[in-house]
Amino acid sequence: MPTQTLTFLIATERGTPAELTEERTKAAVPFGGKYRVIDFSLANCLHSGLRQILVLTQYKSHSLHKHLRDGWSLFNPELGEFITPLPPQMRVDGGWYLGLVDALRQNRYLIERNPARRLLLLDGGAVYRMDYAAMLRWHDEQQAQITAALRPVTDESAPSLYRVECSEDDQVLAVHGPATDHPPTGLAPMGVVVIDKDYLLEQLDQLVRASNGHCDTDFVASLLTSSAGARVSAYRFGGERGRVSQDRYWSDLGSIDAYYQAHMSLLESRPAIDLYQPCWNILTYQGQHPPARTVPGPGSGNEGVFVNSMLAAGTLIRGGAVNRSVFFPCVTIDDGAIVDGSILFDRVQVGAGAELNRCILDKDVVVSPGARIGVDRKEDRARFSVSPQGVVVVPKGARV
Repeated sequence: MPTQTLTFLIATERGTPAELTEERTKAAVPFGGKYRVIDFSLANCLHSGLRQILVLTQYKSHSLHKHLRDGWSLFNPELGEFITPLPPQMRVDGGWYLGLVDALRQNRYLIERNPARRLLLLDGGAVYRMDYAAMLRWHDEQQAQITAALRPVTDESAPSLYRVECSEDDQVLAVHGPATDHPPTGLAPMGVVVIDKDYLLEQLDQLVRASNGHCDTDFVASLLTSSAGARVSAYRFGGERGRVSQDRYWSDLGSIDAYYQAHMSLLESRPAIDLYQPCWNILTYQGQHPPARTVPGPGSGNEGVFVNSMLAAGTLIRGGAVNRSVFFPCVTIDDGAIVDGSILFDRVQVGAGAELNRCILDKDVVVSPGARIGVDRKEDRARFSVSPQGVVVVPKGARV
């Protein structure tokens, strides 16, 4: 099965939340204290036995390329294995990728020369755990030309502009949308689709014409609506198939509030997504940092404390207090500082006596002693971006 499947992992777009993708593509956004968003799709591929992966890149891709080099150079090319970034090669018309269909068109030569008989197309901007091997087996059992993974839509799940109508035997009948007034029910695409290579090559020119040169707002919905007459099957995410435990978690982190809530849910006694399942660990790049530790404040002698928080390697709490927060590597909290309900990216420094509440601080932010963020909403809005639910975002490298 692995050599019969060529995987395209889509990481071309800036994506949302815009406050965190100003300097990086969506797939490279940090998540969960040590990971990048793309690590979840790549880990799913690894555990599913998929070893031929092309990562489509475009928007501000240096951070993503570096992460792939440092964290995912683990496949053996002598065995035909690879994870290869694939920016636009401009072999066809010299243009950038205009969406997934156009990217497939531009890389048709790679598809044709690969011996795989089907393609797995993945959105690199979502967080979830899934056994793709089970979906590939379902695709073969159904003798489908296209199989789309669908997720149930609920009040808690990420919104979708599309709904997919299926028969009782899980054949796709219709795609409804885009629209903004759907009730929070039904099935929606989740950015995972299997397509037979021969069918794709036969229909690629037609799919390009159907896309009319525009970016795909939802590449799965675009493929499904442009594939009339094809044998299209639905694979229900979170069912009994597959080796991964079925926590049924999926999020595209589509807003600051969704991103923030996804992190706060990691701190629950029973988190929505299980990062601790030993047989389905999420791989990533980890720097050679010292262990996280707490020490007494140099001035006050108060013990550094943290409660119900995730602290990455290199974190140093010197007499400060941390509650219900997520820290990425090498964060420093100085004497008397209070951090509550916040997400701090790599190398953030919080000065003595500062106070942070419901904040997201991007990499290399320096908070001066005594500064306050997330305490006075009027002051916050004058300086920073504030989400509808009151989460303050401080941009990369800011001095507060």
